[in-house]
Amino acid sequence: MATGAKAAADPLSDLGIDLAWLLMLAEQRTPGDPQVSDWGALVAAVARHRADIFGVPVYETPYDRAAALLQLLIHVPALERSNALFASAVAYGYLVASGLKVSTTPEQVRDLARLVKRDEASVSDIARELRNWSA
Repeated sequence: MATGAKAAADPLSDLGIDLAWLLMLAEQRTPGDPQVSDWGALVAAVARHRADIFGVPVYETPYDRAAALLQLLIHVPALERSNALFASAVAYGYLVASGLKVSTTPEQVRDLARLVKRDEASVSDIARELRNWSA
């Protein structure tokens, strides 16, 4: 598991991510290791997945947190290129690191990224699609 991510025995428990983990995924999962073009997008992703209001998590499940990460990183590009691929890798990696078994196809990943890019899906919609990757 990556630096900054703590394993959880319960697949639905909270998993923390950090900038180092996101950078590792960018390096490992995007072709040609694109440079970061917006560090703020990465900082926002770290903060968003942990968002809470008065101690109550905004995104309760790993699917919700992965969906929030995917949505943010597609709409606020962090890398000079390959942002949809990076965002998808982050969502997938977050689910796997959370202890969930994930099985998807390149077509499912592509279709979800396109749906998110067109701004036609809420975090709940994206989380529902991500749950299908674990079905």
